[in-house]
Amino acid sequence: MKNYTAIAALLALALGCGGGAEPKPEPKMEPKSAPKVEAPGEPRPALMPAKLVDPESQHILVAHVLISFAGTGTKAMRTREAAEKLAYEVLTKARKGDDFNKLIRDYSNDEGEGVYGLANHRVSPVDPEFERRRMVPAFGDVGFKLEVGSIGMCVYDPDKSKYGWHIIKRLR
Repeated sequence: MKNYTAIAALLALALGCGGGAEPKPEPKMEPKSAPKVEAPGEPRPALMPAKLVDPESQHILVAHVLISFAGTGTKAMRTREAAEKLAYEVLTKARKGDDFNKLIRDYSNDEGEGVYGLANHRVSPVDPEFERRRMVPAFGDVGFKLEVGSIGMCVYDPDKSKYGWHIIKRLR
């Protein structure tokens, strides 16, 4: 037992036990390079309205403006950054009450008329509706959550919204 006590005392002295010299402060390291922060612009509108539908309807009718960019399978030639900026501008205009049909005509990259009926999962479509699963996932995810008259947006996502940004207004 004496040996253990002696070893413990030697370890305490060797490692230090609170007394003695003050610890040296760690050297200050200069940051490598601070990330660039863009000047704050106008705040972006929320993608979805505060009030959402629950439970989802079986059938909906939506109008949408598709804002695409080069390389998404549409005829759009703008850059991704320009498309994103335009999408938020169109969302703001739509929520301020601009004529949604005019927004579709002026901005949409959808080859169709921009108005679609959708049948929810496990619901048979009524002509001329589409099955929800036939549209990009984000389109239905937004459309079925909106109240009639509300406007939301799904952002570009290569898996869920591969054609760009969809500004969606629920008509019924």
